[in-house]
Amino acid sequence: MRLALLSLPFAAALASAVPFKGYQQKVKESIYSPPSGWYKHAPAPKHHLLELKIALPQLKFPELEQHLWEVSDPSHPRYGAHLSKQETEALMAPHPETLDIVSNWLASHGLAEEDIIRSSANDWVTIRVPVGLAEEMLTTDYHVYKHAQTGESIVRTMSYSLPESLHDHVDLIQPTTMFARFKAFKSTLHQSNHVRPAASSPSGSTITGPAGNQVDASCNDTITVSCLRQLYNAVDYNTSATNGNTLGITGYLNESTNNKDLQQFYKLQNPSAYGSNYTTVLIHGGQNNQSYEAAGLEANLDTQFGFGLTWPTPRTFYSTGGEPEFDSDLLTEGDTNEPYSYWLEHVLSQDTIPQSISTSYGDDEQTVPRSYATRICNGMAALGARGISVMFSSGDGGVGDGVAYPDKPLKHQCYSNDGHNTSMFLPVFPASCPFVTAVGGTVNIPEIAASFSGGGFSNYFGRPSYQDDAVSAYLATLTPGSYKGLYNSTGRAYPDVSSQAASFLVVYQGQPTPLDGTSCAAPAFTAFVSMLNDARLSAGKAALGFLNPFLYSTGYKALNDITEGRNPGCQTEGFNATVGWDPVTGYGTPNFEKLKDLVMAM
Repeated sequence: MRLALLSLPFAAALASAVPFKGYQQKVKESIYSPPSGWYKHAPAPKHHLLELKIALPQLKFPELEQHLWEVSDPSHPRYGAHLSKQETEALMAPHPETLDIVSNWLASHGLAEEDIIRSSANDWVTIRVPVGLAEEMLTTDYHVYKHAQTGESIVRTMSYSLPESLHDHVDLIQPTTMFARFKAFKSTLHQSNHVRPAASSPSGSTITGPAGNQVDASCNDTITVSCLRQLYNAVDYNTSATNGNTLGITGYLNESTNNKDLQQFYKLQNPSAYGSNYTTVLIHGGQNNQSYEAAGLEANLDTQFGFGLTWPTPRTFYSTGGEPEFDSDLLTEGDTNEPYSYWLEHVLSQDTIPQSISTSYGDDEQTVPRSYATRICNGMAALGARGISVMFSSGDGGVGDGVAYPDKPLKHQCYSNDGHNTSMFLPVFPASCPFVTAVGGTVNIPEIAASFSGGGFSNYFGRPSYQDDAVSAYLATLTPGSYKGLYNSTGRAYPDVSSQAASFLVVYQGQPTPLDGTSCAAPAFTAFVSMLNDARLSAGKAALGFLNPFLYSTGYKALNDITEGRNPGCQTEGFNATVGWDPVTGYGTPNFEKLKDLVMAM
């Protein structure tokens, strides 16, 4: 199974590369203009410190990818034979000549080895330099850019150059041309176009859930841990605390989960878990501030439902640093807003990693340079090769209206950012990465698509073969010419699956708070994946790893197909949910008992 990437190719070989000899500069990367909403404010202060991350080519990535397909395909003899940390790193490592040439280039600008931080696989180099030196190294001018809606400020440039002899030895350098904000996909405000019951359900009444069982009718008003277990047919399943299974939840931009809120949530929704602990891992200045004022709404949502559903499975929360609102006047240093490479560096350097990991962040794909998206997606593939199931929220903007901030409505232009202003739907990254499982949203019982559920087709990544049949079948149902030119019909299609995504009752700063968004769906679906891994590990089987080849080959048979609803955006009605896979809810929501039967038979 091979994936076609619509991205710049890696150099075929480095054996004939010419060592760094001079300063004949050539543009490495450029963008036409800042994305919609950003404007140039002022030149960046020369003494402001930047933390530059330099990605070095992973020449053996095609081999790593082949391993991924084989160990993730239930029909392949190598299914479940995941790679070790050492094996994965050997396939991610750059050519030794690249290390020498890049080191020489850095040394020519006064940077010694002790000034350089290298990743475990040596494929990332990190340096801290003032803007003035970065401008000299990259033959560019940095400016402070501000966001008209939010007031955020970041230090970026429209273009950067490198010595021509260095181009084959560097994939990308950031922060330079990336304007992604990687926001969390959640809202404290209910979307006005949710379909809701006219009145609250009588106490003690029941309704029929997607698995055909009886579900508390109150679940049509408020989603709790109990509701999700009822809806998705896992009421009687008990996880183990000792079989080696673990669950991971990621938090970015200094999000912290509040322990008091978590314990109060347990009291309300899973009393058995009350008093239990979890592991917090701080990455790149991540914080664990336990004051109510510092409580992270996103972190609380993800951990409360992810941990609440899977207790007593051991759990890890990753807090990766980075300021969501850099203050250019105070010249703070946390303005990179580039979280994924730091997190990937850390987890890939560990000998053991949680087998199921949920992330509820993302941004418009076009705000992310193609080179960065490709490189981060490759990191997700490395996790899959090591047996990790990685889930991402599909976004809250439908086909692309940016409604993830309904309290600050975004006057978003659904246009390309290449200078042509072509009308287009706006796919979301990292959900558009073909090596992750993207989770869309549903509402109500019976379930229908949530109108905000992000879905569509990548403009960066080609359609992977595992979804050829499913996506082709969906496209054949569309009226000929529908949305012509607005989406890339040959791109990686998403989401893959979905889960309930509205009216999740979270405890925030001591108060019950209802939340909507695919930020709810991702940790919920991930929790059921973790339960499946629990069952397999208890039986001596390997973890599921990268899920999509399984989901698209047989797993879809154990999902609840969602056939109603749409995901409007960009002044259109968006795509429609229908029988089978669709770019609103994917293949649908989990039926845990059916899924367990399938994965235990593999």
